[in-house]
Amino acid sequence: MPERNADGSSDEQQLQHAADAAAVSAPPLAHPGTYVVSGLKARAMPVANRLPQKRYMGHSQPSASAFSPGLIPQSQPVGGSNCDSPPPPCRRADTEKARVEEEAAMGWRVQRAARAACRRRAIGTSVVKGTADGVVVGGGLAGIRRRLDVRYFRRRKQQQDGHHDDGIARSLGKLHLADPGSATASRRSSVVDMAHIDEMVPDDKMDTDTYGVEELRDGFFDGMFLKPSVLQEQELLEHAEETLPAAFDKGSPLAPKYFLPRQWHELKSLTRRVTKTRAGIRLLKTFTAFFIAYVLCLVPAVRDWLGRYPDIMVVSVIINHPARPLGAQLDGAILTIVGTAAGLGWGVVGLLLSTSTLAAQAGYGGILALFLALFMTATAFLRSFWNRFYQAALCAGIAITFTTLAETSSHDIAWSKLLSYGIPWLMGQAIALVVNCVVFPDAGARALATTLHKSLLVMQEALVIPRPRDNRLRRRLAKTFVDLSTAARDLKLDISITRFRPDDIGDLRNLMQAVIRALLSLETETYLFVDSDQEDDVVITVNGPSCVPLDNASTTSDADVTAKVVSEMAAPTREVISSMAEGLLRCHAALMDLSGYRKYLGPATEVSPDLGPLQIRIKQAKAAFDMVESRLLESGELPPSTIRDSEVVQLFVFARHVRETAATIEHLMVKVESMQRISDWPRLYLPSYPFRKALHRSNAQVRHDRGGAAATSYDMTFIGIVRLLDKLKSREHHPLHKADGPDESLGLRAEVSHATMDAKVDGFSPPKESIRHKIWHTLHRLQGFESRYAFKVCLVTTLLSVPGYMDVNSVWWDKYEVWWAVTMSWIAMHPRIGGNLQDLVIRASLAILGAAWSGAAYAAGNGNPYVMAVFAAIYMIPMLYRYTQSTHPRSGLVGCLSFTVISLGLQVNGADSDTSPALLAVLKGTVFVVGTVAPIPVNWVLWPFVARHELRYALSSMLFFMSVIYRGVVAKYVYFEEGENPTPEDVQRSELLEGRLREGFVRIRQLLILTRKEMRLRAPFDARPYSALADTCERFFEYLIAVRQSALFYNPGHIRDNPVAAQQLLSYRRDAVASILANLYTLAGALRSQRKVPRYLPSAAAARKRLLLKSAQVEEEMARSAEESDVQWHKKWSNIYSFSYNESLTGCVAQLEELERYTKLIVGEQRFDVDDFKDEEHDVDDVVNDDDM
Repeated sequence: MPERNADGSSDEQQLQHAADAAAVSAPPLAHPGTYVVSGLKARAMPVANRLPQKRYMGHSQPSASAFSPGLIPQSQPVGGSNCDSPPPPCRRADTEKARVEEEAAMGWRVQRAARAACRRRAIGTSVVKGTADGVVVGGGLAGIRRRLDVRYFRRRKQQQDGHHDDGIARSLGKLHLADPGSATASRRSSVVDMAHIDEMVPDDKMDTDTYGVEELRDGFFDGMFLKPSVLQEQELLEHAEETLPAAFDKGSPLAPKYFLPRQWHELKSLTRRVTKTRAGIRLLKTFTAFFIAYVLCLVPAVRDWLGRYPDIMVVSVIINHPARPLGAQLDGAILTIVGTAAGLGWGVVGLLLSTSTLAAQAGYGGILALFLALFMTATAFLRSFWNRFYQAALCAGIAITFTTLAETSSHDIAWSKLLSYGIPWLMGQAIALVVNCVVFPDAGARALATTLHKSLLVMQEALVIPRPRDNRLRRRLAKTFVDLSTAARDLKLDISITRFRPDDIGDLRNLMQAVIRALLSLETETYLFVDSDQEDDVVITVNGPSCVPLDNASTTSDADVTAKVVSEMAAPTREVISSMAEGLLRCHAALMDLSGYRKYLGPATEVSPDLGPLQIRIKQAKAAFDMVESRLLESGELPPSTIRDSEVVQLFVFARHVRETAATIEHLMVKVESMQRISDWPRLYLPSYPFRKALHRSNAQVRHDRGGAAATSYDMTFIGIVRLLDKLKSREHHPLHKADGPDESLGLRAEVSHATMDAKVDGFSPPKESIRHKIWHTLHRLQGFESRYAFKVCLVTTLLSVPGYMDVNSVWWDKYEVWWAVTMSWIAMHPRIGGNLQDLVIRASLAILGAAWSGAAYAAGNGNPYVMAVFAAIYMIPMLYRYTQSTHPRSGLVGCLSFTVISLGLQVNGADSDTSPALLAVLKGTVFVVGTVAPIPVNWVLWPFVARHELRYALSSMLFFMSVIYRGVVAKYVYFEEGENPTPEDVQRSELLEGRLREGFVRIRQLLILTRKEMRLRAPFDARPYSALADTCERFFEYLIAVRQSALFYNPGHIRDNPVAAQQLLSYRRDAVASILANLYTLAGALRSQRKVPRYLPSAAAARKRLLLKSAQVEEEMARSAEESDVQWHKKWSNIYSFSYNESLTGCVAQLEELERYTKLIVGEQRFDVDDFKDEEHDVDDVVNDDDM
């Protein structure tokens, strides 16, 4: 069944309506002839009609190849005339004027205008009239439908019925009509690139004639301000909806109608995960350790030996549960013991000082409160600043609250309570460690093997070519890029027993990330491998009196040459891709064999891990590819005109990217094979991650247990990006004095030519900081979120602990263990995520549920240990899973602690207390509810974390980062000075920075998902423009990477080495670069300050167009005097890489316009207020009247 549109029509019917509209409104054909609709039969036009579309300016626009003729003249016109009526006078006059004025220098502009005029009429006639007079249509609409952006036309048609002509021109991206008289034999990449710019900046919007007048303005750029286009909000939002992350496919987590279905789905998925995946083993280990500790506390003899607080042993097991690798378990045991010792030690010092003298005893409560406040502030700062010490800081906070608040209502200190706390804590750590080592031990390689398995699966999926561009697959590749770094870092953070050497894993990560970079640069939308017999021709014959003669021989020759390129390149390219896929599959098998988890993860046993034969195969495939490529480029079989043809060049670029990807996979196979030879038995590896970096990192389970992983990762990622960008220094601008005259001997050095930017990476030595600056930097650093978090912790814990230091009626404080309220507030308060209303309700509900279940367990058997154990097993299994493996760990921890402390407290004091067990459970439950709920309102009031605000800040920062990266790429790879060519170290540093930026986009999407969980009183938060802005920014970033990669191979040295040519282009290059930087700076500032974007911004497209026009003029002048070697050199890879280079720079400009649109959609557009001008007119009138008087 064909797909139906919103109005019930099919795409064919929409196409029919579009053609009707075009036939009515379009001018008649300027050039008659017989034409073939591109892409409907590969044998007629095998390449030029099968090239993919690339996205420009938010919707599907034609790639560079699409601006070449797509309707190819086949024969001379026959029969009658359908083009007797001339075009509109204004259009005809403009065309003739342009032909006269620009035919010598820019003839292609006239050709393009003629093709555009013919195209509209031809398409409308061919689709609607079918076999009209002089028009013969063969075949069906399948090929046309594939090449038309029907969705975009449908939106335009719904919005404006009077602009059918423009809608057709933009939506029919791949359907073009060749001007028979304008079939030029040589089309450089800059000409194709100019076609892109013409789509963005038509000639009627821009006048590039400066009458020979040039204003240098002391090196600052001269921006061009064009009339902005109308902002189509609905159309932009519809396109933005396609960029949302996959999480938005599900219902809103705050919608009540999805609550019960979501819970039922989670329950079913929980059952499947627990019974069939590794999650069940982790839950078994956690519950086993908990249950052993809990049952020991139920035994009277053990309970009496442990002291008054046996529940501390179970709390110790829960905090450092065994559902983690062995190395992480050892690390956690050490850190929790050290933190507990620190908390107890500081508390003992406070107790000793508060009771040392009579004067101190008079201020007993104040001294303890001061010691608690100071220690909690320092611990909170440690907890938020150095993630590595999270477990130590958490346990230190619990210990200090116990020491200074438990049994301190009287001045007589019960020192035995220290043993009642310390010994159970040590016992709990011992139980957890033993269970971790005995029950399904994980030596540390399981998480790495899982990450490698998933990464290789995604990489193999990315090699399914050809296929449409899949943005979500590309995002999965970017996420895999980040996951590989995380997995390799986790292996080096802790002790591990594995066959993988940490150094080998570091090299393996780099090689796999190189493969991912190559896959991301590979465009999968290619029709190189499509069966040529799948479609039929659509032949269009148009007759008219005013037709330019057609050169059939030339056109046929070009088509034959194009078919030859396709026929010879398809087979070796396909073989290279097949070898790559097989190589990744065998690397997958080899790595899983090394890890020891192939039986559980895959691939199938039929896949051989032997990489030797495949290395021979991929080398042979590369050799065959290189031979065919060299024969086509160097044998002279392809004329220079074909080498410069955009369709052929795009095929060569795609094949070259495939070749580069094969090289990265070959290096990966070499590394995996060397790991196979070296690895023997598992060995013990100590932590090897650099200590200074390790202070800010924690292992995977700690990141999960502390909660707020997305926000924490976002902070760490952007801090890392800022540190790397700090190494890119901008040279201070020193304006020239007016008295300074031009000095030709100085040449084109940047200091004299007013360049204000110069990327000095890593080799730059910044000036030494003064003591005054260091003090300022330290004080400024104290204003960060770490200090704010420390202040909130100090405030909450101090206020909650005040009743414990009062002498009046303080017996209830110790009787009901109210100090747990302070402890729970410390545990529940996250450094970044404060929690929303949903979190408040869930955590309070789980605290109440734990208390109620404890009371029910005690009442069911009157404190019978067996009944208590059964109730504990029923309640704690789902609660431990929620804490250790779900996305809501803090609420799960609240539920675990509430039940553990209250139930064991009832077991210890229930029978002897004068308070009924039910009332005791209610009162203790109230303590937990107060401690859990108190931090959330404080976080709402004081420096709250609002995901939508952080998302806006992150996008602002990313736009600024793009400006710095663009500046660095242009300075280091494009317009570098003589003798400062990019070095391998420069490339390595660029790839490192690009990897961090890829991670930044991953974090932005995670923030985008967090916005769904926040309630907003004013209106629901619309994430679509933010998602589209992030997606467009990422596309801008990808184009920058393509520019850097292409610039390494395409070096326009023939211009750089010519001082006269470089001088002519200097101001044009300056304007092109500076306009992009100015736009990025403006948009970044508007987002951060939430101010409207100015309506008029410097047009980067216009600056780019001026540069291309001037470059074409300079190249034309240089071509007249070029040597034969230069011509031969240009026939080869310079033209191929210049195509990718110029296309990528133009893509940056196109994405910049999209960035402007979506930023305006978010913060608004600053327009002129007519009332302001009226006020100025009144002021002028008043001044005139005063003068008259």
